[in-house]
Amino acid sequence: MRTGVFWHDVFAKGSWPVIGNKFENFPKAMEWALKLEGVKLFTPAKVSWEILKKVHDESILNDLKRAWYCEGALYSVGGCIDAATKIWSGELDNALVFDVGAGHHAGPSHAWGGTYISCTGPTVVSLREKFGKGRYAIIDTDSHHGDGTRAVFMGDRDVLHVCFCSSNKVEDEGTKICINVGYDTNDREYLSRVEQEFIPRVRDFKPNIIIHILGHDTAQGDYGDRGLTEPLFLELATMIKSCAEKICNGKYMIITHGGSRRDLAELIFPRIIEILAR
Repeated sequence: MRTGVFWHDVFAKGSWPVIGNKFENFPKAMEWALKLEGVKLFTPAKVSWEILKKVHDESILNDLKRAWYCEGALYSVGGCIDAATKIWSGELDNALVFDVGAGHHAGPSHAWGGTYISCTGPTVVSLREKFGKGRYAIIDTDSHHGDGTRAVFMGDRDVLHVCFCSSNKVEDEGTKICINVGYDTNDREYLSRVEQEFIPRVRDFKPNIIIHILGHDTAQGDYGDRGLTEPLFLELATMIKSCAEKICNGKYMIITHGGSRRDLAELIFPRIIEILAR
């Protein structure tokens, strides 16, 4: 197993919008996991403005250029593109990509909630330019609805987007789905919903790669608390990794997302690297 970890030291130096300073003790917090066989640490380059212009309106990009978190967001998206390219080409089997200031609340013309440019939009654009059209499955297990990701890909039926949030909705001829997991839930119920609602859909969809927007804001004591505990995130990564191995030759990319609990980030992300490297 060849696992990439995409990290830039700038991520440890700020208290980022919404997620705070949860990466302050990285990469030291994952030092042991980086020594595992098959694991390689990569330092991403910034995403180009040319790629971003293919996803976002000029107003969003102008706002980003003036923002203090711009550098972190550009490195985050650059890491997503680099990781996905290496996975698609076969250089890596899977990857964990650290992310600040960018993500699932950023659509073509509107961005909010600590994520001010899209991670998945530029990644898919870049992969299509390099490798052709392809099919992409995005699973979003952040606590909140990935409205930006939904807006970026609405009408693109080669992208499956399954979001575990607070509503039930099926759109775009069954390729854009919301699943209401509720706030009064537990690890067992949540995993069961993912198994029932994502696995059959992705099996039928037959993507080339699975991209996982993995927030831990769903954890007890975090700002999107849905009653989940630390083992849930490890079981979730294990489940989706197994799914990817059966459906798309193990091509699986995890992007860190919401959650501000530093103790939880330091606990789960090294262990997720271990899971990916098995």
